[in-house]
Amino acid sequence: MHPILAFLPPRIRGILERLPGKAAERLEEIRIREARPLEVVVEGESRFVGADGTMVPDYDRAYRPSKEDGLKLLDLLTGHSLYTFEEELRRGYITIAGGHRVGLAGKTVLERGEVRHIRDIGSFNIRVARAIPGLARTLLPEIWDESAGNVHQTLLISPPRQGKTTLLRDLARLISSGAGEGRLRQAGLRVGIVDERSEIAASVKGVPAFDVGPRTDVLDGCPKAEGMMMMIRSMSPEVLVVDEIGRQEDAAALQEALHAGVRVIATAHGRDAADVRGRPVMRRMLEEGVFSRLVELSRTGHAGTRFTIRDGTGRKLAELAPAGAQAGGRSLC
Repeated sequence: MHPILAFLPPRIRGILERLPGKAAERLEEIRIREARPLEVVVEGESRFVGADGTMVPDYDRAYRPSKEDGLKLLDLLTGHSLYTFEEELRRGYITIAGGHRVGLAGKTVLERGEVRHIRDIGSFNIRVARAIPGLARTLLPEIWDESAGNVHQTLLISPPRQGKTTLLRDLARLISSGAGEGRLRQAGLRVGIVDERSEIAASVKGVPAFDVGPRTDVLDGCPKAEGMMMMIRSMSPEVLVVDEIGRQEDAAALQEALHAGVRVIATAHGRDAADVRGRPVMRRMLEEGVFSRLVELSRTGHAGTRFTIRDGTGRKLAELAPAGAQAGGRSLC
């Protein structure tokens, strides 16, 4: 919470500093809407927050941020220089130090039918980024290609707020550092992260704030398609890591990586593999065999995240129990 508090206006900062300890530790989102109830998401559950920092069941009792709160928040998020964040405002989010992404909503300004930027911003959604070392430890053996001594071409699938980016971050760390437990005996590989939204590595002046492994190079703030090609040409990675693919240019870059012998781990929004196949660009990639492993993520309350592993055709291969569940939580199909 500490890095986030520095970006909050004094009134809201004081309220959130008084959140109960467990809620502060497990906070996932802070939703600030002008003249509407202050909301937080804790372990997937929405709660409203009163002026004294207590959780309140009735939104009528919640603190309602003022226009001044919103203006001060935007000023702090943009470092008192709104014009330097024109591109971020056009895309609808700002990433702050620590990899925390702040979504924005307000009045869009159009130019030739396309969004130029957002003004009169009245809603902010601060998504809290965390590293969970070991989250991917049980998954890595399931996406490991022993014959190639590398990972399978892997697509991680889930709706928002299920932990895709957190999982991706830990996979990069494990692959880069090398894992030598259980069925897997793996030396560290060169990993390249194309971090378009500065969320995976949370780099500050080119240096990752999160531990993404000793053999990892990060291209920060670069569009994925262009960044993948730049990484292949300049850093010769053995594994590329990218977040949230789905555009035609992403598909072309992934094909180039495949032809260059580079393995890719990427994420995509969707309920499951069938849902992802409903999107034309993603369906084409799957039909062309770009990915040989599909991993569906699903939250199971406080227990953690469950992984369902499929091959490139969608056939179920295994299911892993959430972290913290009973030992031996792997079921073969």
